Amino acid sequence: MKTLAHNSLPKSARAALRKLGEDIAIARKKRRISTVSMAERAFISRGTLYKVERGDPSVSIGIYATVLSILGLADGLGTAADRRKDLLGLDIDEDRLPQKVQPRGRKRTK
Repeated sequence: MKTLAHNSLPKSARAALRKLGEDIAIARKKRRISTVSMAERAFISRGTLYKVERGDPSVSIGIYATVLSILGLADGLGTAADRRKDLLGLDIDEDRLPQKVQPRGRKRTK
């Protein structure tokens, strides 16, 4: 049964999850980790691992993070929304800069 996660997810996000799942499957195979072993290490069922490797959006991000950690690939997860690389956010901040900057008044001494 498809959930709201399937129906409301933007096409670009679906594609990114699908690629992530494919990359996870390839990384697991390169490391010669069986599906049984990976599922046991991640404390998930083989069916859930199958969903992860398909990029299923109904799987929690915590499970994706666990699987990536087992593969030694979790570092990239922390930079997925890095504020220093958020070009749109940086542009918005720049648009909010004041047009003019008034000089600050000097403090008077008695």
